[in-house]
Amino acid sequence: MNVYTLITGASTGIGKALAADFAASGDNLVLVARSRDRLEELAAELHRKHGVDVRVCSQDLGRAEGPASVFAFCADERLVIDKLVNCAGFSVAGKFAVMPPEELHQMAMVNMVAVGGLTRLFLPAMIGRGRGAVVNIASLAGFQGVPGMAYYSATKAFVVNLTEALTEELRGTGVRIYAVCPGFIDNDQFYNRAGHDRSRIITPISSLSVVVKAVRRGLAGASIHELPTLFDRMMVFSQRLVPRSLVVRIAGIFAGAKE
Repeated sequence: MNVYTLITGASTGIGKALAADFAASGDNLVLVARSRDRLEELAAELHRKHGVDVRVCSQDLGRAEGPASVFAFCADERLVIDKLVNCAGFSVAGKFAVMPPEELHQMAMVNMVAVGGLTRLFLPAMIGRGRGAVVNIASLAGFQGVPGMAYYSATKAFVVNLTEALTEELRGTGVRIYAVCPGFIDNDQFYNRAGHDRSRIITPISSLSVVVKAVRRGLAGASIHELPTLFDRMMVFSQRLVPRSLVVRIAGIFAGAKE
């Protein structure tokens, strides 16, 4: 049986770092992103270094047919997906009222619709086998609205809530699902795409490695949320002690994304 880990958003940032980590652990991979050239270059490198089989599925998850096309690719190639890592996602910084509607639509499709669609398509086979894992890369922004990142934080709240609900639905099936919720990560491509001046961010910016470690902890543990750093954990805990309106205001100040 050809067992694989499928990673979306694998051509850059967190997805690329996770691909390298899973390959180093001996996992065969299916890499999904829009850029075929980047994926093929990464696939060749990981196969050369670690000897694993790496398949490339170039697909735009911002299109309605994206999740079904990824699923069909795996079915046609007879690939059993044992771990699904929903990592693809992007942000647009600034005031919601002036954001281009087409950008908001694309963000919803990639950050929410693709996550829900891929999970729905691959989950039944995992349940049938009595094993598997779904790893959803969410964000610290998913725990409260973030002014200047209003739509992005809303999409990540969707990922957090979907994960929490499915945790209960999957109890006793042998399938693990959890959300990794990092704060700001050192990824210039993310900020450039968002139009977000990272010099305005007040909170610590962590390395990609902290997310990789959190994903590994999640696979070995039983928690619903994996918060990569002590700062992330303190931020979520402190929300219990502060009025909600103040939580949101502080989040906007820390993010520095409104302008």
